Amino acid sequence: MYKFRSMVVHADSTIHENHIRAFVNGDLPPVTTRAGFKLANDARVTRIGRILRATSLDELPQLVNVLRGNMSLVGPRPLPLYEVSHHSPRAQVRLEAVPGLTGLWQVKGRANASYAEMISLDLRYVESQSFFLDLKILMLTVLAVLKGRGAA
Repeated sequence: MYKFRSMVVHADSTIHENHIRAFVNGDLPPVTTRAGFKLANDARVTRIGRILRATSLDELPQLVNVLRGNMSLVGPRPLPLYEVSHHSPRAQVRLEAVPGLTGLWQVKGRANASYAEMISLDLRYVESQSFFLDLKILMLTVLAVLKGRGAA
């Protein structure tokens, strides 16, 4: 999956892996999280990276993945393997859909959704995929990005 680099080179993923484990288990103290699955004040993110993430511009290179057929415009977001390993069997059903640049979770909860909400929205999308739902999600994505709502 292509993205603009928003973190320092050789960033240690252990911090995020531990955070994800706590997020999935519902064990996050409120002060450690800015937006659910993202770390608050993550020292690994560069100054430019913060801007790219806040505006969702770090996702733009993923259009190459869409053109290559590795991703769709709409679908559950692809996750690192260490995140998937913490999913329940029910949550892994989300992997049956082609990953997308945006999805129901991004427009309904975005980065402010809990783990349970994220999985529920992704599963709802997987179970009810349609051309018209994809169009609706694409339109809502534009609004969410323009408003900066829930940007992580």
